[in-house]
Amino acid sequence: MNPYATQLGNRNPLEVIAKTPQALEAHFKRLGPEGLEHSYASGKWSARSLFAHLADAELAFSFRLRQVLAEPHHLIQTFDQEAWARPYESLDARTALDAFSAVRRWNLALLHALPPNDFAKHATHPERGELTFQSLVDTMAGHDLNHLRQFDAIESQSKS
Repeated sequence: MNPYATQLGNRNPLEVIAKTPQALEAHFKRLGPEGLEHSYASGKWSARSLFAHLADAELAFSFRLRQVLAEPHHLIQTFDQEAWARPYESLDARTALDAFSAVRRWNLALLHALPPNDFAKHATHPERGELTFQSLVDTMAGHDLNHLRQFDAIESQSKS
């Protein structure tokens, strides 16, 4: 079961992930410095932490994409996102957004350069089982959509 890919619906994952940096930039500008400290729900990450998480997640996706392409039937390395999140509140959201956008551009360049058969390569996720390279790309897009909705919620709460 891939919880993020289900959020994609019938959208093209490459189009979604290509548009995410601009959408995040718009959220960053609308939130402003004060809005970065707000969360979409009690006990959830602030906007600042979401930007840091997205930068870290993009680094993880970048590694996973390349490992799946390079190794036959790669076993994907998981990570503890809560452990990674410990310093997020002290990190600069602008730096996180810039890092996310740069790595995303590099990942998109890779994805657009691949032959179609590479998207059928298989890997194994320790928690989700067997998947394809395409499902990893779908996960990236669904992950983006999930967090973009959280930014929408933070903005709507900040206005009320």
